[in-house]
Amino acid sequence: MTGNSSLLNMTKTRLTLDDKKVINNDRTVDCNQLVPIKYQWAWHYYLDGCANHWMPTEVSMQRDIEQWKDPKGFTADERHVIKRVLGFFATAESLVGNNLVLAVYRCVDSPECRQYLLRQAFEEAIHIHAFQYIVQSLSLDEGEMFNMYREVEAIYKKDQHAMSCTDCVLDLSLDTRTKEGLQIFLKNLIGLYVITEGIFFYGGFVTMLSFGRQNRIPGTCEQIQYILRDESIHMNFGIELINAIVAENPGVWEEKFKKEMVEFIKSAVVLEVNYIKDCLPNGVLGLNTELLKEYVQYIADRRFEKLHLPQFYGSNNPFPWMSEVIDLKKEKNFFETRVTEYQTGGALEW
Repeated sequence: MTGNSSLLNMTKTRLTLDDKKVINNDRTVDCNQLVPIKYQWAWHYYLDGCANHWMPTEVSMQRDIEQWKDPKGFTADERHVIKRVLGFFATAESLVGNNLVLAVYRCVDSPECRQYLLRQAFEEAIHIHAFQYIVQSLSLDEGEMFNMYREVEAIYKKDQHAMSCTDCVLDLSLDTRTKEGLQIFLKNLIGLYVITEGIFFYGGFVTMLSFGRQNRIPGTCEQIQYILRDESIHMNFGIELINAIVAENPGVWEEKFKKEMVEFIKSAVVLEVNYIKDCLPNGVLGLNTELLKEYVQYIADRRFEKLHLPQFYGSNNPFPWMSEVIDLKKEKNFFETRVTEYQTGGALEW
């Protein structure tokens, strides 16, 4: 974050690729210069994020409203799990956005990475908007939904676990040039990208999209589909960011720290399974806690693999259709294959 020490310095020395680092640039390196682009992967994630642009209000909620108002439209267990999932998502996106803007952006020096972080922060705002739009459309109790992370223990523990390492990064005295400081920052990145966006969101994604596969609450599930695709890019960017920092600072990735991160992620899997049990006490739509536990363990192994850490669970993927949702192009609705029309700048009324 020392690259921020001076916004402008009078100099005739031009920036080269060798000058740039993801974090802890030399004090003379200007963090405002995007070009020359060194971290092409970060720039491509930014372009992919822009290509996936969408807005919640483009999605009709009429059928969702009709289905939700029908007393026979959903069982008590189905209504319970939908509200639990929406209750977690409603504020989790805010926690992610605040972490990005207040902690992560400040510490990252690479302009390419910052460009993507700005895009991601906007997408988090869209996701917050989406859940407000869904809650309002279904006439759910806004106080209940947006305060659920404080009232439901399984949700509170997830959020507390992921955010436990953020306070230290918010401390302006944090020095990421030390091994200890950089490890604190890396742990926060793992809590944000690997745990929150890479594990904690996925039980809810599977559950909600299972309703969509039966053409139920289709507007809600269409938005969840778009959010899933965004989060997949967020997670992959975050893991690339972690690996890039480690590659430039190999001494930070010592065995003791790696073991600590493994336990950090494994404890998150336990919390996600407990949350699933709270959401699905009796099972719905052919889903049950054992299937979802297997899925969470499967994706946790995928996260370990990308971080070059040992895999622990050896679980299979019980929901292969989830990969299809992530891979679809944004123009198609997964459930109805309806083309979504987007306004271009020239079509907007000013």
